[in-house]
Amino acid sequence: MTLSGILVALVTPFTPDGSEIDDRNLAHQVNRMVSAGIHGIVPAGTTGEFTTLTTAERMHLVQATVEAADGRAAVVPHTGAQSTAETVLLSRHAQDAGAAGVMIVPPYYDPLRIHELHRHLEAVGKAIDIPIVYYNVPGATGLRLSPDELAALGDIRNVDYIKDTSGDFSSVTAMLLRHSDRITTFNGWDTLTFGALTTGATGSVWGMANLLPSLAVRLFEAVNVKGDLDLGRRIWEVLWPVCNLLESHNYVAAIKGGLDAIGESAGPTRPPILPIDADVVARLGSLLRHAQEFESAL
Repeated sequence: MTLSGILVALVTPFTPDGSEIDDRNLAHQVNRMVSAGIHGIVPAGTTGEFTTLTTAERMHLVQATVEAADGRAAVVPHTGAQSTAETVLLSRHAQDAGAAGVMIVPPYYDPLRIHELHRHLEAVGKAIDIPIVYYNVPGATGLRLSPDELAALGDIRNVDYIKDTSGDFSSVTAMLLRHSDRITTFNGWDTLTFGALTTGATGSVWGMANLLPSLAVRLFEAVNVKGDLDLGRRIWEVLWPVCNLLESHNYVAAIKGGLDAIGESAGPTRPPILPIDADVVARLGSLLRHAQEFESAL
């Protein structure tokens, strides 16, 4: 399967006390995304609070997401872990569950050297037969690769895509204009979405899409399908303030606060992440309602 378009970095819904994954709410969130036209679903990523999930919970979450999607959208779970063995385990499980691909962040406590990163990805690439999306997030991993080094990852078996969450638009531009023949780049930094799409990104892995999924899809269609930059700019004018606010606070907490504000709660965040302040939720809710009204008038 070729991946493209808007892939939502899906929230993980929890029960009110945060002790368990809320499968019923998860199915609801997946149905919201599919109904809005989202092209793919990425569970157990950063927005999905993977760092607070046990290995068993991550496996359960992937299985439940694939079942809820029921073939209506590509499911590309994040399977990165602190060891190669666990990354292989989670990736094999995802493939067996029916995932269209996997996204992998490298171990993020002790930054890998480049040859260690290659060996890590090669082990996963040999263990599965579905595409790998390399999750480039140097702010969390301490591993900052040049465009040439990122492009070289495409030479590893099954490493076909990059989700770029570096925040470095010069690097993203180089990837899109100089290295698109070696590896396919998705944007992963909210406030750079419009710039990346207009420069040629295949799509975006986007947490904000939990909040405004159909408008996120309409931005992609305007820019990448229709080539209508005027419409794209008009949509971006209402999406950028939402993205900017999300990036100004704890991202996961802000996404869940935004869902609360629009009546689509996915439960609490898990500690140590705490809810955002009520005044931020109110400001976010106002921006989201404005965006929804804008979309209704399109």
